[in-house]
Amino acid sequence: MTKLPEYEIHAIRYATRDAIRREHFIGGDPHESPMPMDYFVWVITGPAGAIVMDLGFTAEMAKERKRIFLRCPIESLKLVGVDARDVNDVIVSHMHYDHAGNLGAFPKARFHIQAREMAYATGKYMRYSKPGHSYHVEDVVDMVRLNFKGRVEMHEGMVEIAPGITLHPAPGHADGLQVARVHTKRGWVVLASDATHYYEHIMKDRLFMTAFHIGEMLDSYKVVRKLAPSARHIIPGHDPHVMKEYEPPKPSLAGAVVRLDVAPTGPAPDFPESH
Repeated sequence: MTKLPEYEIHAIRYATRDAIRREHFIGGDPHESPMPMDYFVWVITGPAGAIVMDLGFTAEMAKERKRIFLRCPIESLKLVGVDARDVNDVIVSHMHYDHAGNLGAFPKARFHIQAREMAYATGKYMRYSKPGHSYHVEDVVDMVRLNFKGRVEMHEGMVEIAPGITLHPAPGHADGLQVARVHTKRGWVVLASDATHYYEHIMKDRLFMTAFHIGEMLDSYKVVRKLAPSARHIIPGHDPHVMKEYEPPKPSLAGAVVRLDVAPTGPAPDFPESH
């Protein structure tokens, strides 16, 4: 039996925003305490080079959406030794504005998405303000252009894109969202992206405010839990706790980058008591 590669994974925090708890749960929340949201891109590094998962947004988009822009997500790849111009494969979990910007920064990459997400992002529901608001039309058009150039791999269901890296549909938040399962020295790590924005969503079966299908969102929690050896092998898409739980690769990168293929040393996530 062939031994799978053991990849390194880094999370790069490029933006943040202030928020309170009731803004993140369908049905609200009894607590009015702060619940900020962080924005990440992820870098998977192995024998064949680097694979980037999700692309963040630009400084202009941060201003338009009133997000706090900390650093350019594309330039920040260099913090972990990666140049976007050299990347051959990019995983796009879904095409919301904070995950599918900066497509043009990767001149030779193939882009891996679910065919269902491309259909959703270019389909009839984009005429409605609620689902359409989560997408930036220019990003969607850019992806269509890339497809005409033969650079978009539209998958239909689970697929292995490299030994030890598999993609799995996890719809609900968006119709074609996918997660990545990556083999590391601490076992399989699941980059859940927005299949669960915060640990609390998946651990307590709570629903994030932006949802295309709430039943599928709950089913996708089950998918992610099944893919991961434990809750601490699941990496949520926007939880600031990730930066507290994992260590930076070197002290100078504290607050900007953490390494996810090494077991967490910080505290496990804690949630307020339900009322």
